[in-house]
Amino acid sequence: MTEQTFSDLTIVSEELEELDASHVDKILIQEIATWKREGKAEDNDRYFWHVKEVDQIARGDKYFVIGRKGAGKTALCEYFNRQKKYDVFAEKLSFKNFPFNELYSKKNQKYTAPNEYITLWKFLIYSTICRLMLKNEAVDVTVKNELSQLYDDNTSLSRRINKWIGKEFGVSLFGLSFKVSKQGTLPENWIEYVDLLEDLVMQNAGTATYYVLFDELDEDYRDVINTEQYQQYSSLITSLFKAVQDVRMNFSNHDGPKIYPVIFLRDDIYELVQDADKNKWGDFRVDLNWDEEKLKKVIAFRLSRAIDPNCKNVLSFEEAWKRVFGIKLIGMGSRQRNKINTFDFISRSTLLRPRDFVVYLQNCAEAADGKKIITPEIIKKVDKAFSNYLREEFTDELFAILPDISNIFDAISQLRKWNFSIAEIENAYLSQVTNGFIKEKNVKFVLQVLYLFSVIGNNPRMGRYVFRYQNREARLNFNERVVVHRGLFKSLQIL
Repeated sequence: MTEQTFSDLTIVSEELEELDASHVDKILIQEIATWKREGKAEDNDRYFWHVKEVDQIARGDKYFVIGRKGAGKTALCEYFNRQKKYDVFAEKLSFKNFPFNELYSKKNQKYTAPNEYITLWKFLIYSTICRLMLKNEAVDVTVKNELSQLYDDNTSLSRRINKWIGKEFGVSLFGLSFKVSKQGTLPENWIEYVDLLEDLVMQNAGTATYYVLFDELDEDYRDVINTEQYQQYSSLITSLFKAVQDVRMNFSNHDGPKIYPVIFLRDDIYELVQDADKNKWGDFRVDLNWDEEKLKKVIAFRLSRAIDPNCKNVLSFEEAWKRVFGIKLIGMGSRQRNKINTFDFISRSTLLRPRDFVVYLQNCAEAADGKKIITPEIIKKVDKAFSNYLREEFTDELFAILPDISNIFDAISQLRKWNFSIAEIENAYLSQVTNGFIKEKNVKFVLQVLYLFSVIGNNPRMGRYVFRYQNREARLNFNERVVVHRGLFKSLQIL
């Protein structure tokens, strides 16, 4: 073979490799476009990133999972709900679209607020364990046959609860307990069945691990300014925390089953719950907080899995990001003279939550329209769509506390700037109140709520901004200027 011929073959080989890489990168962009913002809709077997919090929950060390919307609570919940081992069983109890009034009507009158729902939650936990025992091959066949007559039911959660507290169900339950545990006196009502159920589980659930997962509990978190509704909802949630602790304590020194009820709750709801024992809950709480370094790890993992669903060796963040966005910097400012890397540009528009990056990258991939790389031009184009998404996210979170949130955003928009004094925002806000667009007159309360959710931050000095999503201990300083989160600029028409 001549030297020229060998050289020609080498060139052709390199061109084929480039074409192959180009094809792979196009497929990668197409895969990113299919990402889902909701954890329960995502391909969790492919994209779930195993964080240290998983092991803490799995061991039973932590069982209160607290985090902002979009921080990954549902993804964690779905991970445990998908456990398929011979001695591990899990059931997710979702309260999405749940008729909460049915729960409010089932309080235990022997207790005062906020403890009157503890019995209900314990009853629900133990009844769910009984359902899971049907899947456990190690449970005595006779017990399982009896349980199946009561708990082999796939109707909705609300229907199951109504069935479980019915008088006929209670008599059947007592009959089972008498056969299995030799219980004596027939309980008068469902409230007295809790001890009966606890004994039944303790004596017959074997040595397996059972997870009862409470998720989407914010469904009735609305109009909390309404004192009566807020107190009912707060008591219900507080009772759940206490019920979970009671169950954990009852089984902590027992050689039998490992009973692990786990609560997944938004951090703003958790902060509104007031109870004398709340400080003690911190020992069992997982806070899902994110920073840029942690986010880079999960992004590198997701991009690696987008390239290869079964990849064992995760790419470095730099390599994974370059495959999607290249190495070009992105211009900023009116003349585009200031340049930053694409990750930092996107990061400034987010609240440093996994969901924010999933949405931004998904939108970029869709806008790429067959291209093998996402360019700075595409990122800037998507920035407006992401801003609208972020405004909708804030609206969903804040509506329970500030029903006029849409008009409050309009008041900020009318300032036409992102940096202003407290006096300026107060005047714009009170103008909306005077014109009848906003009912809440306490502007300081509104500003504190906006700061709590990081809609606004403080500007203590030139070039420095303090937002609560970056510093959990931060509180609004009324003596400093206020800035709007950059991710809202486009949706609020701030130039």
